[in-house]
Amino acid sequence: MENTTKRRVAFILIDGIADVCLPCLNYKTPLQVANTPNLDAIALSGINGLMDPVEAGLACGSDTAHLSILGYDPRTYYRGRGAFESMGAGLAMSPGDIAFKSNFATLDVKTGVVISRRADRHFEEEGPILCSALDGMKLPSFPEYEVRVRYATEHRCGVVVKGPKLSGNISGTDPLKDNRLLMKAEALDDTEEAKNTAAVVNELSKEISKILVAHPLNAKRAAEGKNIANVVLLRGCGIRIEVPAFEKKHGLSPCMVAPTKIIAGLGLSLGIDILDAPGATGDYRTLLTSKATAIAKALSAPLQPSPSIFVPGENEHKPGQAQGYDFGFLHIKAIDDAGHDKASILKVRALEAVDRAIGQLTKLLWQAEQSGKFQYYVCVTGDHSTPVEYGDHSFEPVPFTICQLRDFVSAVGESKVSQVPLEAFPLPPVKAGEDLNDNVELSEEVNNKPKAFSGDSVCQFNEIAAVRGCLGRFPGSEMMGVIKKFLKLKNE
Repeated sequence: MENTTKRRVAFILIDGIADVCLPCLNYKTPLQVANTPNLDAIALSGINGLMDPVEAGLACGSDTAHLSILGYDPRTYYRGRGAFESMGAGLAMSPGDIAFKSNFATLDVKTGVVISRRADRHFEEEGPILCSALDGMKLPSFPEYEVRVRYATEHRCGVVVKGPKLSGNISGTDPLKDNRLLMKAEALDDTEEAKNTAAVVNELSKEISKILVAHPLNAKRAAEGKNIANVVLLRGCGIRIEVPAFEKKHGLSPCMVAPTKIIAGLGLSLGIDILDAPGATGDYRTLLTSKATAIAKALSAPLQPSPSIFVPGENEHKPGQAQGYDFGFLHIKAIDDAGHDKASILKVRALEAVDRAIGQLTKLLWQAEQSGKFQYYVCVTGDHSTPVEYGDHSFEPVPFTICQLRDFVSAVGESKVSQVPLEAFPLPPVKAGEDLNDNVELSEEVNNKPKAFSGDSVCQFNEIAAVRGCLGRFPGSEMMGVIKKFLKLKNE
């Protein structure tokens, strides 16, 4: 059986997972406080370590972190995050095109000051309408250029510019903080392409504002006392990267569930198939059960041709691979949002919800493993820390764990795994900017962590416990090597 079973990995990346010890949590991290029996069981059933997504001491973005941990040195391959966001939103890019990760924002037109970099975090209804008004817009001084705009998530959209002599080596228009002047794009080198691109982008910024100011939707928002979206902040100018495909590089056929457009776009850039998961939104309203189900189905192939795999930018679905997938990447964003919103209680409760979804995923995979065709491994980590006290990405390392599914089932108990309910459930209510002095009551289960019985001495999944892991502290560039070695050496 060992020679015929397919070894497959469920890779769960919890965006912004790591944190710092908080006074309001009795000087523990949200991961330490959260009741996460499934994450703890994975840790005690396998091997653990602390990972610096790119390098120690570097506070990185999700895009550079993802490139690094998937085995692509961002110093070599990174070309700006705009292409990832735009491709993930569904905009096709060709060589020579430039793209931006963009925000709908509120500008004081008299002073030129950006009052709010996010016109509205919940912009799901208005965003597509405004993007439709901007898509295909013309630039009076540069008629030879084509502009494509597509809604992404929350307050964000993707913007692609097509035309001659474009360069990704320019600055953006985003001041990066509220109550600062709207920036002008500037060339970052002395080439004619960069200078020309800066001029094109500055006119683009002005023309976008003209269209938005005149749009009736903004008049309606103003009448309702809401922030108007009268400017699009253009940032992260980038071009589509050309890299070896993930499957060619690692020998694993990959798929991804990532409603967050920038991550989906990055996956597409690496040749990773993007799966559709109904109800998965990439924010607090996401249905984690739908994500878990999509990954479980993809990893329990062979897949039949179906419309379940969506290819943004091509406006079509393509059939699943006849032999299925070996590497199922499940991206979870809401934890990062809680860190950015400085919501400590929400981060704890959201982590508990993620743990519950992981329980559902392991049940589905265990059912598939009973066929004798598959041997599953479960890996969990993060892309960076987003401490709630800072409200932004920081440089703390993230915990990493990987185990064989059957060891996890032994730790939890097969009867318990089989009894996990598969009904969908919502994440906790949003409490953005909650009081960091609020206290969290610890349940008895949190204080009664199990003891490790396999791999190393780690029996909890958190930043502090991971220090004792047999993997030690390692850079993200080594992560795929760790996973592949674990798959090959286990049970041989």
